[in-house]
Amino acid sequence: MSLRLFAALAVPDEIADRLTPLMRGVPGAKWRPRENLHVTLRFFGEVPETLADDIDSELSIIAERAAPFEVALRSAGSFGGAEPHALFVGAEPSPPLTELAGECERAARRVGLVAEKRKFAPHVTMAYLSGAPLDRVQAFESRLGLFGTPPFRVESFGLYSSWTRKSAPNLYRLEAEYALRG
Repeated sequence: MSLRLFAALAVPDEIADRLTPLMRGVPGAKWRPRENLHVTLRFFGEVPETLADDIDSELSIIAERAAPFEVALRSAGSFGGAEPHALFVGAEPSPPLTELAGECERAARRVGLVAEKRKFAPHVTMAYLSGAPLDRVQAFESRLGLFGTPPFRVESFGLYSSWTRKSAPNLYRLEAEYALRG
């Protein structure tokens, strides 16, 4: 059996409370349920269970060395250029956040996964798009151009599995949580 896995920071309830009212105004948007809001550190993809155990071991080691830190969310954007496929709110890059994502990337390579080709761009995906009008996507980005949250404290990160469901958003399940102890 295999699992579709990713490492991520959970979005605290008080931050999700600020994000959910923003999820409107874009036809063709499939808005993410609040329980799916997170900042991905590394998407591992579909992996066999034995490799999942190796990933878990590597992430445990990372958590022992990494110290708690703060993250703030700022402004909105989209992925896909002239044919956008996702809306997001950005997470302010910081040395601790970038380092934690880098450690997750190095862990993936140590267990034999292919290196991620895209540069780390911390964000919370708000919606996936299907045929969304570009002007409405741009209006969403403009409306949230000055959006920001207070910083929230990150004291742990998680290893999540993703389960595809027909006619419903993916179900994410926390498989393991790693307290930052550094």
